[in-house]
Amino acid sequence: MEHTQDNPASQQPPSSEAAGQPSAAENVAAPGEGGNAGAAPDAALAEAQAKIAELNESFLRAKAETENVRRRAAEDISKARKFAIESFAEHLLPVLDSLEAALADTSGDAAKLREGVELTLRQLSSAMEKGRVTVVNPVGEKFDPHQHQAISMVPAEQEPNTVVSVLQKGYVIADRVLRPALVTVAAPK
Repeated sequence: MEHTQDNPASQQPPSSEAAGQPSAAENVAAPGEGGNAGAAPDAALAEAQAKIAELNESFLRAKAETENVRRRAAEDISKARKFAIESFAEHLLPVLDSLEAALADTSGDAAKLREGVELTLRQLSSAMEKGRVTVVNPVGEKFDPHQHQAISMVPAEQEPNTVVSVLQKGYVIADRVLRPALVTVAAPK
């Protein structure tokens, strides 16, 4: 009877190969060899890194665009504040010209001077209308504390709290009071 213990191959434990399972050395495939186990994580990592780089670039571009929009908006606001009165000033230039012409007149004719002042007043009123500045002259209207300033209450035939007379006209620009009208108001009976 022969002993199988002398044979070194027979002394090794039975391998998993013999049991029909691949060995541990076969489970770890070398890169580029038939197994996809090592290649899939590398490809996924590269894809994720490319996606991160793309998103980072998109973020930086969006941030730069936001800063550009913010800067342009700030410049537009600055220009709007600086030149907001430009249109109104253009409407006032003819009034300025008329006043300068009146000062240059040396004829001494009072009727001509009065006519020039009336013309200048019409030009000024027109410029105010174009600038959306309107007159508040509320004679006969109900007293409105938002647009009128009562100086006194006087006995009158009108209903109580009605404007009797205007001592100084008020002015409104686009629904905002520049100066309230100074008025007297009818006292309660």
